Amino acid sequence: MIPEITPRQLKERLDRQENLQLIDVREPEEWAICHLGGQLIPLGELTKAIDQIAKDTPTVLICHHGFRSAQALMFLQQRHGFTNLLNLKGGVHAWAQEVDPEFPVY
Repeated sequence: MIPEITPRQLKERLDRQENLQLIDVREPEEWAICHLGGQLIPLGELTKAIDQIAKDTPTVLICHHGFRSAQALMFLQQRHGFTNLLNLKGGVHAWAQEVDPEFPVY
């Protein structure tokens, strides 16, 4: 089972200003359309950027629909021992549907 966070749960935690790291694994072209902030590390560049991902802070992995971020999560857990990761269920698309109807979609 992949540890997940729903868009509403993420919004609540962001509103409480919890210490979260947001890592978006989409491509720069997608990030330019819309993003939730945090840091862009495209999935293909993840292995080169392992040292930029905190192991001691809750970290939410984000993509368009939640599939690439789930892949990133499994890779980081299985190959690098991360235990602090959450996948944004449904990605930025779900964020637009469930949290912010003004959020750009593509």
